[in-house]
Amino acid sequence: MRIGIAGTGRIGAYHAKTLTGVDAVSELVLADANAVAARDVATQLGVRAVDDVDALLDAGLDGLVIATPTTTHEALIRASVAAGIPTFCEKPVAASLEAALSLLEVEKASTVPIHIGFQRRFDVGYMRVQQAVEQGELGFIHTVRAMTLDTAPPPPEYVRASGGLFRDCSIHDFDIIRFVTNQEVRTAYAAGANKGADYIAEADDIDTGAGVFVLEDGTLVTFSATRHNAFGHDVRMEVLGSTGDLAVGLDDSLALTSAQEGVQFPPGPRVVNFMDRFLPAYQRELTAFTEVAAGKRPSPCTVFDGVQALRMAQACDLSRREGRVVQMTEIPQATQ
Repeated sequence: MRIGIAGTGRIGAYHAKTLTGVDAVSELVLADANAVAARDVATQLGVRAVDDVDALLDAGLDGLVIATPTTTHEALIRASVAAGIPTFCEKPVAASLEAALSLLEVEKASTVPIHIGFQRRFDVGYMRVQQAVEQGELGFIHTVRAMTLDTAPPPPEYVRASGGLFRDCSIHDFDIIRFVTNQEVRTAYAAGANKGADYIAEADDIDTGAGVFVLEDGTLVTFSATRHNAFGHDVRMEVLGSTGDLAVGLDDSLALTSAQEGVQFPPGPRVVNFMDRFLPAYQRELTAFTEVAAGKRPSPCTVFDGVQALRMAQACDLSRREGRVVQMTEIPQATQ
């Protein structure tokens, strides 16, 4: 199977390296707006690079992985689907909700599969909790807590194009909340603050955020995110039910220090970034995409899923700016 990768920055190069270990992939072809960067990554991995995305789309691909800046996602998804190439696109599905909704129409009108990249769906912990909720192991679910705490903020140029903390970072929590609970959100309330890098506030963004969702069945969900957690990358979820509970991310690498005397847990070592934390999940995710591209399974995370997570992010941003509870019916929506 010949897989193309558009974009060879941090996540694109990471995906390229991961795909070299996927059995179904016999050839990788890379392209980037910076052709030199694409050639450098290709040389490091012993794969092929082409001059630009147009050449990539003409390279006889069996599947395309889009790992370019968010602002380019819509155009590249459209071009790939138009060329009949099964498409994987990193989150978020598009730079705006309006663009994402337009891509939903593209998905509906085509038989070409589109897989949106939310790797937590392939993490063993989250998969276990989803199964437990689905099978009723925890009784009825009353509370969910989710968080993403990064060790350091991304560079200024990334922040300016990211769409904000909720669309760029918390969107992973938003997608996995839907995945684990199989529920949509009814209302959202969020707040944010800046206590660190000035360039984040200058980009009209926040470095720390938190909020509350009420799901359709009344389940209460809290979430939090920060760019400043230098003592460790901390991604967790706690799901509390009437007869049981489960937690994801509660292991030896947990970036918390107990104030209780004599407590040695967690012993470490701590992880410092999402790539270390989720490598096995990324491997499963990209393996799944090769199965989607081969027609062996449907997309496990569709454009509709990407739209719903983006709607949650938009509701949180609106709530933060206006200081009020937002009804999800206020946010543009679409049907599957």
